[in-house]
Amino acid sequence: MDTDLRHAAVMALGELGRSHDYRDRADAGHGLAAFAEMQEALGPLRELVLDPDDTFVTRQTTEALLRRMDRVGLTIVASALTVANSNHSDWIHTAIVDVFSLFSDDRDHAIRLCEEMSRETDDRVALGARQLHEVLAEIDPVLRPL
Repeated sequence: MDTDLRHAAVMALGELGRSHDYRDRADAGHGLAAFAEMQEALGPLRELVLDPDDTFVTRQTTEALLRRMDRVGLTIVASALTVANSNHSDWIHTAIVDVFSLFSDDRDHAIRLCEEMSRETDDRVALGARQLHEVLAEIDPVLRPL
């Protein structure tokens, strides 16, 4: 793994995330989600999930983070839920439903991660994990294992 190139990619995507064009910011959020485990990506991702100018950016970034199907992506989304206004919250919920309404295994895995995260010492993460858990629990996925 080339950490210098990964760092450069995060820096470039972070710069793209400050563009005046919502499409650039949405692309930056989608791209940065792949680097969410890197400390340098966390700030820009948090800002893009709660983009003040366009909820398309919110939805694209949130969906990309959730499609990681891991604790890192869920933590960023959960933290955003605790401070999101009603408009952002609606689009975050839409992304959650879009990502987790197909496969029950994916939804169930996310629920287990949220249960773990709800015991975090960081109150914002714990509260957001409980909120995310509630949304996930309401989803009835289309496909279940035989």
